[in-house]
Amino acid sequence: MASTMISVSPSNFATIRELKAQTHTGLKLNGRTNQVYFNTGGMIKVRSSSRFIIKASNEKEAAPLKKLGLTDEECEAAVVAGNAPEAPPVPPKPAAPAGTPLASLLPLNKRPRRNRKSPVLRAAFQETQLSPANFVYPLFIHEGEEDTPIGAMPGCYRLGWRHGLLEEVSKARDVGVNSIVLFPKVPDALKTPTGDEAYNENGLVPRAIRLLKDKYPDLVIYTDVALDPYSSDGHDGIVREDGVIMNDETVHQLCKQAVAQARAGADVVSPSDMMDGRVGALRQALDAAGFPDVSIMSYTAKYASAFYGPFREALDSNPRFGDKKTYQMNPANYREALVEARADEAEGADILLVKPGLPYLDIVRLLRDNSPLPIAAYQVSGEYSMIKAGGALKMIDEEKVMMESLMCLRRAGADIILTYFALQAARCLCGEKR
Repeated sequence: MASTMISVSPSNFATIRELKAQTHTGLKLNGRTNQVYFNTGGMIKVRSSSRFIIKASNEKEAAPLKKLGLTDEECEAAVVAGNAPEAPPVPPKPAAPAGTPLASLLPLNKRPRRNRKSPVLRAAFQETQLSPANFVYPLFIHEGEEDTPIGAMPGCYRLGWRHGLLEEVSKARDVGVNSIVLFPKVPDALKTPTGDEAYNENGLVPRAIRLLKDKYPDLVIYTDVALDPYSSDGHDGIVREDGVIMNDETVHQLCKQAVAQARAGADVVSPSDMMDGRVGALRQALDAAGFPDVSIMSYTAKYASAFYGPFREALDSNPRFGDKKTYQMNPANYREALVEARADEAEGADILLVKPGLPYLDIVRLLRDNSPLPIAAYQVSGEYSMIKAGGALKMIDEEKVMMESLMCLRRAGADIILTYFALQAARCLCGEKR
């Protein structure tokens, strides 16, 4: 093999003499002949007429090794001749702690832990992904100028529709959350037994929609279709004098509400009332009014849950009497969710929603396995407030529990998640610190 000759000055020869093979792969020094050999057979002959400096590698900033100037054929020939370049040695097997028992290997053909042994492998085989695009951000709005904190929901506010709402949406869009759902705190003076303010085209929600669409035309706006924020009784429907929630009469009002929201620019109307037949009636009303492209996200499996408490404080919409168990589902029921899902599909729903989310993962999975439609899950106010309270008391790691809970909703089958954590979680996903 032809040798490579590089001359060095005497002043640098001492530096070369101190080279060690284990830290300078590929170099060997013959102190007697003043020659530096490459492991491949190449050679440096030392002269005093010129300079040649070799820098030691730095662990933090590893410099690339100097190439030998050999052709591919010469490299292959060196290996065939048994002169393979040196590489770092095989690292020793880590020692077990003292007292570890000696045990023979278990006769296992499959060891699932092999696919979990490094961050790279875990990321490669992760089955469920979470993205800001999966979030729908619920926002509370009111007629005031200032943003009012909600005591039971730390970090959440009733946003002034002219300023605070736009600012919060801007923050969300900066981290990839471009879908919101609006919930209004309606002045008591505008609440009536029949909830007529719900379809006032210059009401709080239609005004906010128009403002948002003017500022952010590509923002996806979901709306809530129900009478409880507008009802003096605090129920999702019209209440008869004997306390019965009237179904068909309520649906009539909901149709007018949905059309008013669509006319303002809503992309998705979301009936949360749980009246029978409302999805089909809404679809017919929207189509008749010229809004065939407005989607319906039905609250398909909305349970009469105790997890809604902080939300009702936020909107001041607690029922004046009784509860909502004659129209919302019994938390003990599983198969009934399929009855609701099949009805909503047949009536023209575009998205099926389960509410609450985390305590009802089995229902999310049930609908995912039995419907081709997109599935939504609502991580409700009670879930949010519990995580916030646990974090404030240092009982849990708020951020980790938040992200795990959202991942669990996705794993169960939710395509989108309505969550008050949308902005905070998206910032985590984007690498921002709290």
